[in-house]
Amino acid sequence: MIQNLPQVRGRLTEGKPLSDLTWLRVGGPADVLFQPADIADLQDFLRALSGDVPVFPIGVGSNLIVRDGGLRAAVIRLGRGFNSIQIDGALVTAGVAALDAHVAKKAAEAGLDLTFLRTIPGSIGGAVRMNAGCYGSYTADAFVSARAVTRQGDLVELGPDEMKFQYRQTDLPEGWVLVDATFKAPSGDPQVLADRMNAQLKKRDETQPTKDRSAGSTFRNPAGFSSTGRTDDVHDLKAWKVIDEAGMRGARRGGAQMSQKHSNFLINTGDASAADLEGLGEDVRKKVYENSGITLEWEIMRVGEPTPE
Repeated sequence: MIQNLPQVRGRLTEGKPLSDLTWLRVGGPADVLFQPADIADLQDFLRALSGDVPVFPIGVGSNLIVRDGGLRAAVIRLGRGFNSIQIDGALVTAGVAALDAHVAKKAAEAGLDLTFLRTIPGSIGGAVRMNAGCYGSYTADAFVSARAVTRQGDLVELGPDEMKFQYRQTDLPEGWVLVDATFKAPSGDPQVLADRMNAQLKKRDETQPTKDRSAGSTFRNPAGFSSTGRTDDVHDLKAWKVIDEAGMRGARRGGAQMSQKHSNFLINTGDASAADLEGLGEDVRKKVYENSGITLEWEIMRVGEPTPE
């Protein structure tokens, strides 16, 4: 496949195992992995790439299951040339490869409050793409604009209206690749912000399996569920609670397990396949539905082909 791809200044790798690039350490190979040198390199590649080749951007793989058969696509991973963090007054502009935690810390040092990003695993691109949030704050709350390269290689600017932020999702067109994002942050005392982030980390480590191989929350919290069908009885639920009530805390399939510490965390105990992880997730969804009538929605993205029978 590489022989038929455009010339680049970055790196092209054929058949790259995507298990190397995801936090769950599972997944088959990509047809090709492209790591562009800079925005212009990315534009040139997409502009020259045949329109029948699918494009799949990947960040640090913190919220992703790649199936065992791999991805039939040109996978694009933005790295060192896309991780800058710049501060101008109340505005923080970060490349999509900048880690959420690093952006939160650098903003806090400048007296700007993006502390909700501190405990979110992953990078800014994923945070924007999935409207990540924590402690009642979401990426959309601070978002000003983002830049993306379209499938045709054009560099465009996107505001909130174009992103159409929703709970854990946006309307970014397929094949578009985010390159950076700008946020407006309220001011705060740097020491107060640092103390808050330390408290958040402590709480996270006490309640979540941070030492295990996971991809964060597995399922979205059910919203607006009514046990009676009446609109005046609508209430929010936590995914871990309905998983517990269905008896699925600690459930296993192969090398996959629902964490004993936090039952909405799907973990690879050491030798899980992508099929083990996704299959266990579907087992949980089935049991929860049988127990409560609630259909859990995946928060982890699952992509690629299963291993052929």
